[in-house]
Amino acid sequence: MSINRISLYHLETLLWIARLGTFAAAAEKLNTTQPAISARIGELEERLGAKLFQRNGRAANLTPAGRQLVREYRPIWDQLQDTLLRSAGFDQIRGIVRVGAGEIAAATCLPRFVAETQDRWPDLTFEIEIELTAPMIQALLNGRIDLAFAAGMVAHPALRATPIGAAELLWVASPPVAKQMEEESDAVFSLWSLPSHSPIYQVMKDALDEIPVKKHVINLCSNVRMIIDIVTIGNGFALIPKSMIRSQLENGSLVQIMAGWQVEPIMFHVVARAAEGDPVVNQVVRYASGLTLESDPFVRGSRVGRVGAPSSL
Repeated sequence: MSINRISLYHLETLLWIARLGTFAAAAEKLNTTQPAISARIGELEERLGAKLFQRNGRAANLTPAGRQLVREYRPIWDQLQDTLLRSAGFDQIRGIVRVGAGEIAAATCLPRFVAETQDRWPDLTFEIEIELTAPMIQALLNGRIDLAFAAGMVAHPALRATPIGAAELLWVASPPVAKQMEEESDAVFSLWSLPSHSPIYQVMKDALDEIPVKKHVINLCSNVRMIIDIVTIGNGFALIPKSMIRSQLENGSLVQIMAGWQVEPIMFHVVARAAEGDPVVNQVVRYASGLTLESDPFVRGSRVGRVGAPSSL
């Protein structure tokens, strides 16, 4: 055993493979190649005199010796990273943080979050993906993104979440369609919604038995702004976050309908991996958790929840 020849990058590589599940994912995270990752693990195994991974196709599964090493070393690594950042007063935060956000968060708190964090840490850069909640949560679990601004209250033991506010939802239509809905109760109307794995779709479906429009055809679109455009030009009605249609409501191109059939607001959370060990990501997540959904009622929960990919998405 040659432990004096083991470097921090060997152990960092071990932890990222254990967390992400494949050599390829670890290579992408560490900005290197898969052969370089394989070489590091080969060196580490040789110097420890123990096999750490069993390869099964692309998947890399820890051996008993590997699991023990990861369990005992991870707290040391996390403490080392936090100590280094504290000694620098967090002024040296740098690197690329990958963020996932839904359209509502992207239209409210996300621009302010990016501007403020980059003003505070100029060397920090972002890669942002705008996505629906279910695939965004899966990307977080797979390690393709580092944190997410996600809609809905769901559960997953590998994730932690902090509520940052609630988005009010309104039934809306163009003025001509709104008038037709009042005058022609037997007509068939188009109802536009996000896909079935969206929390807003579930809210909409739960409300359908109560609303007075009994004849409708549900159309799906993965883009909220496209739905807004479709409804604004006079095709059907939709359940839309108020924060995304303020200008249309003000200029009269959209009007609220069925005001007596209000639905519960959608709660938003900042979501990260529960076992996240990267101190830069953890610091950014802590900063993001202090945000609110701009121009929407702020509802902060009294406890941290857990978010994931449930049946409601």
